[in-house]
Amino acid sequence: MQVKIVDIFGDCAGWDNYVENHPEATVYHLSAWGRAVSCSMGHECYYMVVEDQGSICGLIPLIHIKSRLFGNSLISVAFATGGGPLFDHREALAALDAECRALRESLAVDYLESRNREEIHDNWPSKKETYSVFRKILSPDNEKNLLAIPRKQRAMVRKGIKFGLKAVVDELPDRLFSMYSTSLRNLGSPVFPQKLFYCLKQEYGENCEILTIETDHGKAISSVMTFYFRDEVVPYYGGGNFEARRFAANDFMYWSLMERAVAQRDCRIFDFGRSKNGTGAFSFKKNWGFEPRALNYEFILKDGTQMPDINPLNPKYQLMIKLWKKLPLPIANFVGPLISRSLG
Repeated sequence: MQVKIVDIFGDCAGWDNYVENHPEATVYHLSAWGRAVSCSMGHECYYMVVEDQGSICGLIPLIHIKSRLFGNSLISVAFATGGGPLFDHREALAALDAECRALRESLAVDYLESRNREEIHDNWPSKKETYSVFRKILSPDNEKNLLAIPRKQRAMVRKGIKFGLKAVVDELPDRLFSMYSTSLRNLGSPVFPQKLFYCLKQEYGENCEILTIETDHGKAISSVMTFYFRDEVVPYYGGGNFEARRFAANDFMYWSLMERAVAQRDCRIFDFGRSKNGTGAFSFKKNWGFEPRALNYEFILKDGTQMPDINPLNPKYQLMIKLWKKLPLPIANFVGPLISRSLG
C-alpha cells in the first residue's frame, strides 16, 4: 500500500468517486469543501489517499490552520462538523494514521483533530461531551413528516404558513450573508468571509442551494445554505433578521426545506447538523423531534499539549463574546473574517 497527497485543484475524480460510494462519507469529505476553504481563506490542504494496487482503499482530508490566536492544527475537516478517515479495512487506516503522525510532526502542529461521527480509535484522546449531531429519516409522504414534528413545534411551522411566508431559491449568497452575519454578531461570534459562501456555491453547484424566506411583501427575513449529498439534505449556514422570530421564519424555513428535499430531491435523511450540548440551538433541534447523538472527535496531540477547547462556552471567551455583540455590524463584518479563518 502507498499513501500520497492528492492535489485538490487537479484531477479529483478518484477521490470524489470513493467518497460518493463510501457508507460513512459526508458531504464535507468531497474535494469541493477543501477547494472552497483554500480559495476563500488561504489554508493549505493535505488530502491523503492510501492505494493498494492502484485503487483507493482509504483517505483523509486535512486542512492546516496556523493561527497566533488559536494555535497550529490539522483538522479533518476544518470549518465542517464532520470528517475523519474513510477506509476499507484496518490496514488502510493504519497506513493513514502513520502518515498523519508524520505530517503532524513535519508541520510542527499542536494537534491533529479527526471529526468522526463514531469512535474509530480506542486509544486516541477523544472529546465526546461537546457536540451532538441531529439526523432523522424522512418519510416520502410530507404530510407524515409534518405530523411527526412535535405539536408545539408544528404550531410554529403553521404560524409561518398563516403569515403567508414563501420560500424562494437565491442564485447568489448576498441576502444569505446579510442575515447570517447579523445572526452571528447577535450571538457574539465572528462571521466567515463572504467569499467562502461564493466559493461553496461555485464548487458544489446544484448540490448547494440557498433557500430564502420572504414575507408576503417580498422582504427577505431568513435564509439558509444547504448541501445535498446522495439521499441526504444538510442545512448548514442559516440566519435571520430581527423580524424572523415574530414571523416564525426559521421554523417555516426548515419545514420548507424538508418539504422540498422530499418532493424535489427524493431525500430520505435530514441532517440538522451539530450543536453544542446545552445551547439554544441544541434545544431547538430537539423540539423538532430529532434525537441527539454524541459526536466522537479524536486527536493526535503533541507531547505536553492538552486537547483544545476553542468553544464559545469556554469561560475565557465570555468577555470577548459580550463585547462582540455590541459591535456595529459593518465593523463586525470587517474584523470577523480575520478571526474566524483561524477557528477551524
